[in-house]
Amino acid sequence: MYIRYEVADKIATISLNRPEAANAQNGELLDELDAAWTSAANDPEVAVIVLRAEGKHFSAGHDLKDRSWPDPAKITLDRIVEIESRRYLEYSLRWRNVPKPSIAAVQGRCIAGALLLCWPCDLIVASEDALFSDPVVLMGIGGVEYHGHTWELGARKAKEILFTGRPVTAREAEQTGMVNQVVPRAELDERTRELAARIAAKPAFGLRQAKRAVNQTLDVQGFYAAIQSVFDIHQTGHGNALSVNGFPILTQLEDMKSNIQ
Repeated sequence: MYIRYEVADKIATISLNRPEAANAQNGELLDELDAAWTSAANDPEVAVIVLRAEGKHFSAGHDLKDRSWPDPAKITLDRIVEIESRRYLEYSLRWRNVPKPSIAAVQGRCIAGALLLCWPCDLIVASEDALFSDPVVLMGIGGVEYHGHTWELGARKAKEILFTGRPVTAREAEQTGMVNQVVPRAELDERTRELAARIAAKPAFGLRQAKRAVNQTLDVQGFYAAIQSVFDIHQTGHGNALSVNGFPILTQLEDMKSNIQ
């Protein structure tokens, strides 16, 4: 089991529980995570959902050695789109649209595919050591599958982190509005739970309507259409990789992730 799920005091806590791999996401972890989100969404006793992670790091992103993928020598673009549509794009959008408030508690490294876990949440509480990054330009791809970058960081900051691959600190992310609170690492779980409890005390219908109002406004501004169109742009990167070097181009990303302590 890669996911731990608990409910207490109207709060569902979903924990990534693969700390020995820096909570890297393989297919099984993502499927378990989606099942936990579904349980929380359907449970009338749950008012708020908290997503957190065990260990030093929130998540190192997609597991580059995920055995649920087909043989790289035989992969086709059609198969890539099929897998990424379901496990990456559709899962993230479904979590984003769960009508209950959600909070991500992020510590340590939050790399590439990890953004697909925290960005769908309504609020983010980050520890002071949190670093958010998307270095997949190293693979010849213009960013991860769920393009929250521009919406979360603004256009120029989004371009900077994509072009350079450098991480955004928790304080920087707070300044852009991507992160709601920055707290000491030792207080991350406690402070997140305090926030969740404060929200859980509010009327469920009012919370649902408030969330819908904000999400609908973003969608009217083009969020949903942009997410869909940039997913297609992402797939042109895979197509180029397949035609030039095969799939996937992992050497530099593997070197980078191997240095995570």
